[in-house]
Amino acid sequence: GPEALAGGPIGKVRDGDLIRIVVDRVNLMGSVDLVGEGDVEFGPEEGARVLASRPPRPDLAPHPALPDDTRLWAALQQLGGGTWGGCVYDVDAIISALRG
Repeated sequence: GPEALAGGPIGKVRDGDLIRIVVDRVNLMGSVDLVGEGDVEFGPEEGARVLASRPPRPDLAPHPALPDDTRLWAALQQLGGGTWGGCVYDVDAIISALRG
């Protein structure tokens, strides 16, 4: 997805990873965490460290039919701090990058 193309952790998930998904419908909160790799299990904090240290998947590439607006969204997210920076555009960072 666009989040992976913008450098998000989903682009670093591999076959065999154990992902924990929690949906708290009472408090309207949720989380998605890497909590294992192969036969080894660990906590979400270690999972975040593992993902941060991994490069993106080697087979990660935009689909040839990915719409231009989605490609632009991914690029703006990456320039503005990424989806994982709060899903907001950092306008100053984007303008600075455009001005070079």
